[in-house]
Order: sequence, then C-alpha cells, then structure tokens
Amino acid sequence: MRELFESTIERLLADLITPELVRRGEAGQWPTELWAAIEESGFSVAAAPESLGGSGASWGDLYGVVKAAGRHNLPLPLPETMLANWLLGQCGLEARNEPLGIAMRSTLSLDHAATSGAFFDVPWIAPADTRVHGVLFDVPWGRDVNHVVAVIPGERTTLVVLARSDAQISTKRNTAGEPRDDLSFKNAIPLATANLPGHLSDDVLWWGGSLLRTAQMAGALEATLDLSTRYATERVQFGKPISAFQAIQHQLAQMAQQTGSAIVSAEAAFAESDEQLAAWQIAAAKVCGAEAAGAVAAMAHAVHGAIGFTHEHALQLGTRRLWAWRSEFGNLGHWAQRLGQAVAQGGAASLWPAVTSGQLAALASSPMDTP
Repeated sequence: MRELFESTIERLLADLITPELVRRGEAGQWPTELWAAIEESGFSVAAAPESLGGSGASWGDLYGVVKAAGRHNLPLPLPETMLANWLLGQCGLEARNEPLGIAMRSTLSLDHAATSGAFFDVPWIAPADTRVHGVLFDVPWGRDVNHVVAVIPGERTTLVVLARSDAQISTKRNTAGEPRDDLSFKNAIPLATANLPGHLSDDVLWWGGSLLRTAQMAGALEATLDLSTRYATERVQFGKPISAFQAIQHQLAQMAQQTGSAIVSAEAAFAESDEQLAAWQIAAAKVCGAEAAGAVAAMAHAVHGAIGFTHEHALQLGTRRLWAWRSEFGNLGHWAQRLGQAVAQGGAASLWPAVTSGQLAALASSPMDTP
C-alpha cells in the first residue's frame, strides 16, 4: 500500500504544484483545483478505518504522503486533515473528506461533557445542552477549513468537532506565509463529541502534529538538498562548476548527512506509530529534523548566494517552511529538554533498554509544556 500511495501522491503533486501556485497560496488564494484532486484521491481520509469511510492505512503507509507534502511545499492542510480523520476514527466517528483543522494550542472548555456511545449511530450530532468556549491557537488554514477537531481535557477527556463558521477568526501567518489562525468560540454547539480512548493521551494532537512536521521537514530537506546540488553543478565560477570547490563539496556533504538523519528518524517515527503514537521516536525525530532544518537551510543559502533569497527563486519557498515547521508543535529546545528529563526520570538503568526497545514510559507520561 505504501508504494502505491507514494507513487500516486508524487504524480499528483508534481503535476499540479508549481512555485507560482505556492506563491498564490501565500498571498491568500485557496487552490480549489488542487484540493478537489486531493479529495478525489482519498488521501485526506486514508488514515481512518474502512468501516468509517477511510482506507485503514497505517502511519507507516502514509509517511511518503506527508513527506511529499513537505517536498512540494503543499499549500493545503492535507497532513492536518489526515491526522484529524485518524483521531475521529480512533473515537468511532465518521471520517470527513474535507479540509479539517487542528490547533497547536487550546484553551477550550466544555460546559457539559457527553459520553461517546450515544453518538456512534449519528456521529455528527451532539447534545443541545453541550457548549464549548475558548480559543484554538495557530490553526493551520483556520480561515479555510470547514471544521476543526480538538481535545478538551477533564474528568473524561473529550474530543469535539466544531464548525469554523461558529468561530471568530484572528488571521495570522507563519514565516512561510502559511495561515496559522486563532479561532475563538463562545457558546458554540459542537457537531459531535466523543470520549477519547484510554490509549490516547490528552495531548495526542500535539504528538500527532509533531509527527507530521518531522515528515514534512524530511521532504523539504530533501528538496533543498536537490536544489543545492543541482545549482552547484550548473553554476560556473572561475571556469568550473562551484561543486568542484572543496568548500562547496564539504557543505553539500554536511547537508546530505543532516538530511539523511532527518529522513531516517522521521520514517522510524511513522513506522512505529499505530493506534498509540510512538513517543520516543517522535521526540527524537523532531530533534533531528529541527537541527537539520537550521543547518541545511543555512548551508543551502550559502551555496546559492543572494539569488536563493529572491522572490523568484524556489529555494526560499522550502527554507522558509523549514524555519517555520521546526518550531511548530514544539521547537528543538522543547523536545530536547523533554527527552532529557524523561531519560533522567527513568534513571541510568533505563537508558539502554529504552534505546533498544524504542519505548520510554516517562516520556509519554511527563507533563506537556507547550511554548
């Protein structure tokens, strides 16, 4: 299934995404034709169970899809929609083949927390006495999605589905020009509610969002390395390609090393994640990806010189996303500190077993400090 997914998404994005389309997206234009093609492909619901309208694909199957989204600078919330539909499926709710939002931070509260069993037959209807208040921060393409999926901690952690039309929107953008909007709700009636399954933590969307960004960064790093290698072999200085100079060769080699580390760690995080997201692998992959993003972007612009910063050149489309994505759902310092604290909490005797097994209970259960 993975090979089919990868070949299909690569053809779709390569045919439809151009630098000009990405720039129009940064200017605020929603790429209607591209989203229609994605809906038709079924990738947005692929992570949901077949019984709930999806394809039953695992995160390992979908790694190439999310990576391709990063490689092609996809100006749409496909990764976030895949995660939202996966979580709906985990809660027994129907997948939605439409743009869905998730938030990086939330202050939502629930007036009346309902149980999930009453909504499986009609999964998009919630009780009339349920009200949601608060703010969802930094929702990718919040102004454009139809609904947002959020988790509200409490005595019984509750998943809610809210209509974007019920929110007051404060529009913002990240360094890459991608919408990261705040959605404020007051007395909003959710379209559906469900109890979060016991195997998922209250911060499942934080973990899942970080997982997505590792693959997106891997794809963007791969594209950045390709652009830099091609430019270095084509750009002639003093009568020979600049790739013949040892300093450039050294930078390209370092870029390849950093990119390879990010790709392998991200793929491992996806491969080990199933119904339970792999905490150890996700944290490690986010650290590797964030480190690589900073180093590779800097060296790529050094190789390209001033031309890489120009609006017309494709390089800055990827490097600006690397700079943005490395900080979303936890930056390098956040994940490095959390990994270190979990290892210290587990004690010296737990380190090697954690490395060999890929599991560290203290990491998944440690308090979440979302900057």
